[in-house]
Amino acid sequence: MELKSFIRDIEDFPKQGIVFKDITPLLKNAHAFAKTTEALLDFIENKKIDKVVGMESRGFFFAPLLASHLKAGFVPVRKVGKLPAKTIQETYALEYGEDVLEIHEDAIQKGDRVLIHDDVLATGGTAEAVCKLVTRLGGEIVQCNFLIELDFLNGKDKLKGQNVKSLLHF
Repeated sequence: MELKSFIRDIEDFPKQGIVFKDITPLLKNAHAFAKTTEALLDFIENKKIDKVVGMESRGFFFAPLLASHLKAGFVPVRKVGKLPAKTIQETYALEYGEDVLEIHEDAIQKGDRVLIHDDVLATGGTAEAVCKLVTRLGGEIVQCNFLIELDFLNGKDKLKGQNVKSLLHF
């Protein structure tokens, strides 16, 4: 099954000049959704994972599924003010400005083996910020998984030293 055929381009979204990679056709196709989950699990091989961290919001599609299959906990990373308990924050650069991500301060225990998952690796700022949050809490990052990597944006460069796996490359 050619999973790329389930990714559609949306021109000028969310702003002029951006070509958005829409994964909703993949999500609504039960067979493609299952095959994608299997392929993402294959990246992990037989590595022990204690927690799967997913980033708001599209990282929430696959990260909980991966956690369930791996018999690991799921940890959401969200934008400021969305998590109810005490958090730590990490600021990261956007194309025009900055944003902040938060994680509950009790979400990762020292020595937890962590898989980080998001739908797209673009410029790498979000993933880099999440890696910093996990490390600050004492987690050991085993791998960073992505459904899609936009190779031309070189986001992987911000994740030097991490084991990065991407299912689809554009």
